[in-house]
Amino acid sequence: MRFVSWNVNGLRAALKKGFMESFRELDADAFCLQETKMQEGQAILDLPGYEQYFYSAEKKGYSGTAIFTRVKPLSVAYGIGISAHDNEGRVITMEFDDVYLVTVYTPNAKRALERLDYRMMWEDAFRAFLLGLRAKKPVVVCGDLNVAHTEIDLKNPKSNRRNAGFTDEERGKFTELLQAGFIDTFRALYPDRTGAYTWWSYLRHARETNAGWRIDYFLVSAELRDRIAAAEIHADIFGSDHCPVSLTLK
Repeated sequence: MRFVSWNVNGLRAALKKGFMESFRELDADAFCLQETKMQEGQAILDLPGYEQYFYSAEKKGYSGTAIFTRVKPLSVAYGIGISAHDNEGRVITMEFDDVYLVTVYTPNAKRALERLDYRMMWEDAFRAFLLGLRAKKPVVVCGDLNVAHTEIDLKNPKSNRRNAGFTDEERGKFTELLQAGFIDTFRALYPDRTGAYTWWSYLRHARETNAGWRIDYFLVSAELRDRIAAAEIHADIFGSDHCPVSLTLK
């Protein structure tokens, strides 16, 4: 089964920048989006063969997730079951025969780290949510996790040391998630690869110079390790400040 994840930074904007061509090219069985920035019905997508699921934030034009799937899910759930975390449209969970698929748009700690404390509470709650799923069957987690885990996951680690997405606190929570039994699929296949990024600022020609961050991931619970056939970053696909990432399971 082939999965794709993409923070589109506004689906309506992405539709004007070649989204449908990229969607067809990537040819996923399940295609997960983050930061859709829309309410359901504000954009009509013609996706023959796919069921479409949207989870919008209460605040219009903000956050939001979606999954388009060829394989009919056994069930679909929205949010993580905690009201304090479930008004921004950040998590969709699909149950299939042999796995759960979770797409997530992790809250950003913000420029002055004013949301870092909330981010820490979110991380603990989301990890507990994933472990609850994993107790039932293996889990695939994808999305914009808003953290570069190690120094090789961004171009300029020293100058970004205390910036949102590269604080010790955020990196530590990612480590806790891995220690709880999840695998970073890209690093499982390419443990030392540098220059592999998924997000670039629109400022200072960052994408042209590949001054990026790897903050979009596919994680799988450890029991799926032997099923990882491919984990790719599609940096040649434009239309957002993020590029798509993909995972193929045997």
